[in-house]
Amino acid sequence: MGRETYTGDVAFELRGHLGIITLNRPHAVNALTQLMCECILVQLQDWAEDDRVSQVLVRGAGDRGLCAGGDVSSLYQDMAALQEHDGGGILPDGVPGYAAEFTSEWFLANEYALNRTIAQYPKPYIALMDGLVLGGGIGVSAHGSHRIVTERTRAGMPETTIGFSPDVGGTWLLSRSPGRMGLHAGLTGAHLDAADTIALGLADVEVPAEVLGELTQALSTHPVAEVLPRFTRTPGASTLAESQTWIDQAYTAPTVEELLQRLDELASTEEAAATAAESLRGKSPVSLKVAHRAILAAGELTLPAALETEFTIAVHMLRSADFREGIRAQIIDKDRAPRWNPGTLEAVDAELVQTYFTPVPGRGLADRQSL
Repeated sequence: MGRETYTGDVAFELRGHLGIITLNRPHAVNALTQLMCECILVQLQDWAEDDRVSQVLVRGAGDRGLCAGGDVSSLYQDMAALQEHDGGGILPDGVPGYAAEFTSEWFLANEYALNRTIAQYPKPYIALMDGLVLGGGIGVSAHGSHRIVTERTRAGMPETTIGFSPDVGGTWLLSRSPGRMGLHAGLTGAHLDAADTIALGLADVEVPAEVLGELTQALSTHPVAEVLPRFTRTPGASTLAESQTWIDQAYTAPTVEELLQRLDELASTEEAAATAAESLRGKSPVSLKVAHRAILAAGELTLPAALETEFTIAVHMLRSADFREGIRAQIIDKDRAPRWNPGTLEAVDAELVQTYFTPVPGRGLADRQSL
C-alpha cells in the first residue's frame, strides 16, 4: 500500500520505493504556483535523505499534460497592481505596492531553486512528459535524470510569445541542443513532438502513453535502469533534426535582424523557414533580442549561473510593458493581438537589451533566503 500526503495542488505518494509527485491542477493543465514549488522542493529534500525512497517520479493529473508552465495569470494580477501603483502607495489590502513585485520574484526564485535541485538530485528523478510540457513544465522535467515522452507530448519554451524570455534553466538546456536547433526552438516557442524533444536533448526516450500506469507501477519495485528499457520504443523521425542544415544557416546570424533576413532568403526553398520568419515577426522584439543573447551566452555557463542570469532578466521583465501585454493578449483577453513596445527590432538597441542583463542590487537569487 502507498502512503499519500495531499497538499491541495500537488500530491505526494510513497509507493514501494518510489516517491511520486503528482501536479494536481488538471483544470489549469497543472500550471505551477509558488506554493506548489515550495512543497515539491521540501518533499524532494526530505526524500533525498529517506532510505525508503530509491527514486522519484513526477507526473501530471488529468489527461491534458504534465504542466503548462507557471501560473502567469497570477503574475499578471501582480503586475497590473504594480502598473497602477508604480511600486508605491498602498494596495487595496493595505500592503505596499512593491509587495506584489516581490511576491512574483519569490515565486520565480523558488521555482528556479526547484529546477536546480532536480538537476542535482542524488537519486534517479523520472519525469513523465506526457501531453503539454511548456515553460515551467520543462523546468520540472527536463533537468531530471530520466525524461520520458509519449506520442502525445507537445513540449516547448513559449516565453517570447508572452513578452518574456526562456527561463527555468531553459536557456542552459537550449544552448546545449545540437547546432542552433535550441536557439530556433527558444525564439519561435514552437511546440515539439516526442522525436523533436529528444533531438533537442530535452528528453531521453519515448514510451506509449497507454503504458505509463504500468511503467509507474513497475518503478515502485524495480530500479528505473532495469525497468525503462522494457517500455521504450524507437521514436519517429525528428523534423527539427532533418531541418538542422537550414536552421544552422539562418541562426548563426549575429543579430536577430540578420537572422530574419536569412530566413526570408531561405523561404523560397524551405517552407519551414518561411513559417519560422512569420512566427518570429509576431513575437516581442525585446524578448527576441534578450532571449537570443541569453541562450547563446548560456552555452558558456553552469546551470546555477544561467539561472542567476535568467532571474536578473525576469526581475526586469516583471516590470516590463511587454510581459503584461503578452499575458493579456494570450491568456486574459485571448485576442492574440499583442501591441509590443517597442514594436520593431530596429527600435530595440543594444543599450535597452543590456538593461535586462544588469543585476539589480539586492535583487538576485543569492538574496532570496529560501534558496
